Amino acid sequence: MQQRGKLQSILLLMVMMLTLSSCYHSRHGRNREQLTQLTEKQLDSITFSSTHHYTNNYNFIVKSDSFDLIRQLPEELISNMMTDSFAVKKHAHLVVADIRIVPNDSIDSVWVQLGTEHSDFGWVHESELLVNVVPDDPISQFISTFSDTHMIIFLIVIAIMATAYIIRVAMKENAKIVHFNDIDSFYPTALVLIVATSAAFYASIQVYAPDTWRNFYYHPTLNPFALHGFLSIFLSSVWLMVIVGIACIDEVYHRLSFGESFLYLLGLLAVCAIDYIIFSISTLYFIGYFLLAAYYYFAIMKWVNRNQSRNKS
Repeated sequence: MQQRGKLQSILLLMVMMLTLSSCYHSRHGRNREQLTQLTEKQLDSITFSSTHHYTNNYNFIVKSDSFDLIRQLPEELISNMMTDSFAVKKHAHLVVADIRIVPNDSIDSVWVQLGTEHSDFGWVHESELLVNVVPDDPISQFISTFSDTHMIIFLIVIAIMATAYIIRVAMKENAKIVHFNDIDSFYPTALVLIVATSAAFYASIQVYAPDTWRNFYYHPTLNPFALHGFLSIFLSSVWLMVIVGIACIDEVYHRLSFGESFLYLLGLLAVCAIDYIIFSISTLYFIGYFLLAAYYYFAIMKWVNRNQSRNKS
């Protein structure tokens, strides 16, 4: 009864989060009144921000080893005039000082002027800027790190190796492991399903609403009620993942010894990592939706069958 009560509480919390997240409304009427009072330069800045998701006074941090800024105006470089440049190093903080559109630039018409921590100012193509910097926000930096190709490959290799090793040890010692020799609790199964669903949502946003995801990347938040649509559901699922994860840890340590709990949680973490990798990548190619449906059927039937056999015995 206690376990059922916990499960009902979590399901109720999920419904409340999804319901409340649909109640966020932007105040378009007030925005229209404010726009009529802005100057032409301010309107241009707002227009640029709506398509590029950043504008003047936006803060970046350098993530590459270094890149160069030119001190002179972009037109001087395009006209083959003599220019001077300086390098900004990794972890340097930058602020957008000005944005200039140069139509006759064949490489990139958008130039961005940046100010450094040492009050130096320089220009760079937007295309070169964005591959070398990350927004000055820990959430954006987290997204950038886990979107890096090298990091994804590293995670895939580590997750596969860890999962294979833990499953082998668990089977050899008849230890508990989610799906195959699970504990008497639905929380671990619920957690891996939430992770798989969140990964599919993450990939779906990138496929169907890439501009929405890009705006979230530049202006992140942990509040699902401040967002709408897929982003609100995705962020709610992330919070639900945290809540169910805490419930999992509590359940495991109440049902297993310390050593068994540690091995079980490692296995659960490895399965979650595999689920994230499989569904975040496969959903980009649409096959992920079919895999997700099959995974739900497999996971729930495994738990139901094991729970029925346990009740009979």
